[in-house]
Formats: sequence, structure tokens, C-alpha cells
Amino acid sequence: MALKQKGSDAAAADTSKRRRVGFAGIDAGTEANECMQVFIARNPDEVGSADSTPIEPFDLNHFFGEDGKIYGYTNLKINVWISAISFHAYAEISFQETSDGGKGITDIKPVLQNIFGENLVEKDEFLEAFSKECQCISDVVKNGNSIKHDASDEDDLSVQIVRVELQGAAAYLYSRLVSLVLLLVEGSTPIDITEHGWQMLLVVKKAELESSASKFQLLGFAAVHHFYHYPESTRLRISQILVLPPYQGEGHGRRLLEAINSIAESENMYDVTIEDPSDYLQYVRSSIDCLRLLTFEPIKPALGAMVLSLEQTNLSKRTRSSIMVPPADLAETVRQKLKINKKQFLRCWEILIYLHLDAENLKCIDNFRACIYDRTKGELLGGASGTNGKRLVQVPTSFDEDTSFAVFWTKEGGEEDNQTVQQQPEDLATQEQQLNELVDNQMEEIAEVAKNVASRGKDKLAA
Repeated sequence: MALKQKGSDAAAADTSKRRRVGFAGIDAGTEANECMQVFIARNPDEVGSADSTPIEPFDLNHFFGEDGKIYGYTNLKINVWISAISFHAYAEISFQETSDGGKGITDIKPVLQNIFGENLVEKDEFLEAFSKECQCISDVVKNGNSIKHDASDEDDLSVQIVRVELQGAAAYLYSRLVSLVLLLVEGSTPIDITEHGWQMLLVVKKAELESSASKFQLLGFAAVHHFYHYPESTRLRISQILVLPPYQGEGHGRRLLEAINSIAESENMYDVTIEDPSDYLQYVRSSIDCLRLLTFEPIKPALGAMVLSLEQTNLSKRTRSSIMVPPADLAETVRQKLKINKKQFLRCWEILIYLHLDAENLKCIDNFRACIYDRTKGELLGGASGTNGKRLVQVPTSFDEDTSFAVFWTKEGGEEDNQTVQQQPEDLATQEQQLNELVDNQMEEIAEVAKNVASRGKDKLAA
């Protein structure tokens, strides 16, 4: 890590002059997001050059205390480079001067060490690692097994998925990748690689030039864990999945998910789950699962019946809750054959129904929205035929006064006056508005996935 203080010739020449005494204002600090940049370098020449690839961490501020600010520096600039070969990190810190403006001077080095750990090295070691550790990815790949999955027409055949146990060289590589996970995945924490059952799937690409020092490029990875499921089965949970920024948008996340599904099916696992997926990961996952379900014959009769019902009925004057739930035995069949868990199948079920509706038939779309409304209301309040003791009430908050509410539960059999929350007309109006906003958001998410599935699965829809 390099520290550079930018001198001022003019200031040095004026040291003999009398200085005026004044009162400086309290240091307002500098947000880390404004003064810190992170880059990925694929070779030594990219370090410090415009050719290195910038990455966009979700939030650098949260590494620097509660307010996310750095204090005591003028014209502070922090540049960090991460090697795409060894995944070491090198930081260059420059500033004009330091001064305590009332909040001290932030010690930057410990914060960077918390992010990058032992990967943070000096520049000479960082540059040398491009050649000294050029085989670290190859060492992991040679001990793994290549995963076969159905490749699409646009897939690069030089890219492969390799499955490895998270131990030895693979565990060492994961420890190098942790800093990227912390920077790019919101709310992430390192996994405990000492716990039994962890595996890693790597997306790697063979080097284009035979003379290249490294035989493989790492494009992305997923960390998965095998959980015991009573009485004698295993659930496969995706804990972390990340595609490196230079290679995002090329379908590698889809490849990882397809490979994981292939493993679950071929080894007859109970099902596949994802730990706290981001909105985009859920979008990709739902798109993949809907494409798989399009050709799954057992769901077609029930799906066709549900679509026909929405086309022929009018739910605008319904007197009871209407929801689009598939037969229970169908959800179990999907889990057994495709390893899609029940919650994910119910999500995909709604998307598939929407996909088969006539978008120009407004009554049909209104019926579909009514079912989404009733399902959402039931999840929040307990349904139309009774609230099961739940009450949704707007609460004051400094976060967002227009979209904040609380759900209260009351015990059955208690006295009404002591347990229910009296809602004013304005509270009920706000509740209805918030509920409709949630439904509108869900309709948009469903439509986005359906559009992607329709684009990628034209042949399957026509079948």
C-alpha cells in the first residue's frame, strides 16, 4: 500500500510570512464512495492505467463507520487494484495534506485490511504475483470435475464449469475471492469453509494464447452447501454466486445456475434453494426455471385450465379471495423431477400463467391482477375471510413516511378492545394504496420475467 502526500511549493515558500489566526469549521469529511475507486487488472500493464476495468461496489461508505465518511484529509484519493490472476490487492492513497478538523484523522489502512485481509500487499509483491502465482486457478481446476449442462447456441464453447470441494487449493482461492464478494454483494459475509459440505463451482475459460502464463481465466464462481434433509436426502443451497465485473452480461451466471440444476437432478437431491438472492439473481433464476417448466408435460393440463378460467370469469365483483394455486401433487411432482422448491414453483406458476394470457384482453389481465392482489393481501393480512389476528397499520418513521407500515398480531380468543388496533379511514386508505403499490411492483416483475422467457423460449411456447 502506497501513501503519497502532494506537496505545495507555494505554501513552502510562504513559511516565513506571518499567518493570520482564524477558526476553521468542523471537518465535514469525505464519503468513501466519492474518493475511492476499485479496479480489476488482468496484467501488470493495466495497474495505474486507463486499461484497468473499474468495478462498482454496492456501497463503500458502510466500511467506514456509521456515517461512511473519512476525516482529516484534503483532496483524498484512494485507488485499489485487484489482480484477475492471483486476486491480490494493492492500494494507492494520495492526498494534499492531513489535519484534525475536530473529528480526528481516519486511519485508512486498517479499514482496507478489513476488506482485503492478507490479500493487501505492497506494489512490488502485487506485480510479481502476476507471474509467480499465475497457476493458482489451474491448480484448482485440475483437481475438479467438469460439469456437463445443456449449452445454448450463443454459449462460448471454450468456457466450462468446474466443480471442486472447498478445501486445499480451492479453499485458498476462495479466501482470495472474499474481498470481491464483500465489495459487490450487498449484505454478504464470508462462508465458514471449515464446515463440512461446501463446494465451489468455477466458471473458467481457457487462455486464448498458448504462450499465456495462466492457462485459465476465472470468470465467476458459486459457493454451494449440501444440507441434510430427513430422512435420507440432501438439499443444495446456493450461498454465494458472483460473476467478475469484466465478464458480466455474458451469460455466466445463467451457466452457473444451469450447472447447479444439473447436479441436483443427476444426483437426485431433494431440491435447490438460494440464500437471500438479489432481485437480478431472482430474475435470472425465475427465467431459467420457467423455461424448464415450459416443456414439463405434467403441468400443462392444470396450467391450461387456470388460463381458461381467467379468460372466462370476471373477478371484479368477487365476494371471496381468488388465488392461482396449483394442485398440491403438482408442486410435489415438480420438486421431485426438476428439484424446484415449492416457493420458487409458486412464483414461476404465476409467471407461466401470465405468459399464456392474451395481453390485449384487458378483462383477463384484470382477473390476473385481482388474484395477485388477493394473494398479496392474504400474505400480509390473512386473507379476505379473516385476518388471523393480523392488522396492517401505518407507522411514523424517518425512513419513508409514505411507504412504512407495521403488521400486528393478536391472540385468538382475547378481548377485542384489548387486542385490535383501531384504524381511522385515512389509515385504511393508506393501507389500500400501499397494497396496490406492492401489487403493481409484483406485476412489473412478473411481466419482465415473462418477456425474457418469451424471447428465449419461442420454440417451446410454440410446441
